[in-house]
Amino acid sequence: MLPEPIAPSELVITPHGTIYHLDLHPDQLADTVITVGDPGRVATVSQYFDAIESKAAHREFVSHTGRVGSKRLTVLSTGIGPDNIDIAFNELDALANIDFETRTVRPEKRRLNIIRLGTCGGLQPEIPVDSLVASSFGIGLDNLMHYYAYEANPEEFFIQNEFIKHAGLENMPVQPYVAEGAIRLRNHFSDGIHAGMTATCPGFYGPQGRILRLPLAYPNLINAISSFECRGELVANFEMETSAMYGLANMLGHHSLSVSVIVAQRSTGHFTKDGAAAVDAMIRKCLPLLEAL
Repeated sequence: MLPEPIAPSELVITPHGTIYHLDLHPDQLADTVITVGDPGRVATVSQYFDAIESKAAHREFVSHTGRVGSKRLTVLSTGIGPDNIDIAFNELDALANIDFETRTVRPEKRRLNIIRLGTCGGLQPEIPVDSLVASSFGIGLDNLMHYYAYEANPEEFFIQNEFIKHAGLENMPVQPYVAEGAIRLRNHFSDGIHAGMTATCPGFYGPQGRILRLPLAYPNLINAISSFECRGELVANFEMETSAMYGLANMLGHHSLSVSVIVAQRSTGHFTKDGAAAVDAMIRKCLPLLEAL
């Protein structure tokens, strides 16, 4: 029996054969994908490509595909937040693993390496601003993976339960999940890069403990995140994408890693003196590692 095609309302393909939000054709997708939040950072990455073969832009989703040496790479901006990661990762997988002509899932699956090069806030004073962190696990304070039938592995489940108890979130509206980054990629991005867990927040202000004019429902949450330790590992940083990346990549069969440069060290109140230089240094360090994958 032939598989049922995916309905046009579920898989939206444009009249010129590209996936709806990313505006990419399957042929424009490399096996190794760099994700960045800021659309302007795409060109900051691709300036180091030896050749650019295609460019696309739709809303906040800007992409360049090209080569560094013989390595083909796609760099894609996702915008901010786990909701945008939901769009980006599902559409990247559709480009890799769905036949757009028949609208059916390909029997042979293509596995992508998806590496985020982002910015973050630091939580541990011994990791100064402008340092890089590779995330071992994402602790999701957003709710994205609760919409999917995600089955945590034993280590993810253990960390999740330990964190819920530590933060006093039993029977509270916020119910964290935990997703693990690809161990192979973590081992590849280890030299001179700090490792630690990462807390993913669904917003920049209240969810990250910032107070402007609104009172917080969880005023002690950031302290609980900063003081959490599990199997000798601390939460090194927090940002707004990692747990969603890891959860979706694990379910879809891709390898994903989040690498972030600390631009704000919340434990000491320090902020980077030159964010653009810090991001550029991260890109220049990581591109040779990506080329060697």
